[in-house]
Amino acid sequence: MSDERHDINCDCGCNEEEQGMVTLTLDDGTEMECIVLTIFPVNGNDYIALLPVEEAENDDDGEVFLYRFKQLEGDDIELLNIEDDDEYEAVADAFDQFLDDEEFQEILDEEEE
Repeated sequence: MSDERHDINCDCGCNEEEQGMVTLTLDDGTEMECIVLTIFPVNGNDYIALLPVEEAENDDDGEVFLYRFKQLEGDDIELLNIEDDDEYEAVADAFDQFLDDEEFQEILDEEEE
């Protein structure tokens, strides 16, 4: 993946309908459906931000899950836990910047209407 940001609104094909959702299997074996909010690069690695569908449907601010993201062959992906505190801080900061950029873009779009 290049250094550009990808999200559920981009038209590059990274978020075809079947890729806009991810099923996480939790430690206790339960599954949680999540919406792909964005895929973004940090320090040469790609990361993914996921929001549980249940929280999105309830309009909760909700907890966003951040994982290192790897595209495998075909449509398969691999999500890796972020173990290092410094790496997590960098990824969280990049995601916060994404949210700030999205909020700013929404304000610009409203002004244009």
